[in-house]
Amino acid sequence: MKKGVISGDIVAFTSLSNKDKESVEAHIKALFKELTAAFGCYARLVKGDYLECVVPKPEDALKVALLIKSSIKSILITKDSRSDHRTSYFENYGIRLAIGFGSLQRFDTEKGIIDGEAIYMSGRKINEEDTHTMDRISIKNTLFFVSKDEDLNNRFEPLLLLLDFLMNKATARQSQVLYYKLMGNNEDAIAKKLGISQPAVNQHANGIGWNAIEKAVQYFNNTLKSQ
Repeated sequence: MKKGVISGDIVAFTSLSNKDKESVEAHIKALFKELTAAFGCYARLVKGDYLECVVPKPEDALKVALLIKSSIKSILITKDSRSDHRTSYFENYGIRLAIGFGSLQRFDTEKGIIDGEAIYMSGRKINEEDTHTMDRISIKNTLFFVSKDEDLNNRFEPLLLLLDFLMNKATARQSQVLYYKLMGNNEDAIAKKLGISQPAVNQHANGIGWNAIEKAVQYFNNTLKSQ
């Protein structure tokens, strides 16, 4: 049975202050618990700035990837981190994510084993797109899909490019709203969680392009269900 595996690399993580690094790590660990509860995911942090997430139902993989992206984009960093100009990349992009769609020959959560084509493909894609150096960060895209089916890859590529464009322009508040929307909360519930008005929630949702994102997620879900 095929699974979705997400590999991710936090952008400019090494440029953050130690306090912000700890905050980001704690935030991600809490996020993993929510993803496990909602989607049955198995997720882990590797070396602080790299994550791996197995999504049992691959049709949920794009939604999970956008939840990870929006959650990390909602994190506010301190002034200590802003002394390094590269932290602006963290605020703009948050994380680069690749969805691998394929089999896992070995998957054992108790032993921490994730082994198979799906994780090889997602991990390889992240490494291929890595253009970080000590002095410069060059980022073209932050959302990828890879499988052995080239037709499927080609169908999803423009979709993810458009989502990438919307996500990378999103503010921290818009990212928060998107996260709760993707989790199925209505605007009144989101307003209570964030301590803002329902019209403000609606404004943020429209600002990030929620209607388009919702349809894109549904298209991805329906397409992979048919595979």
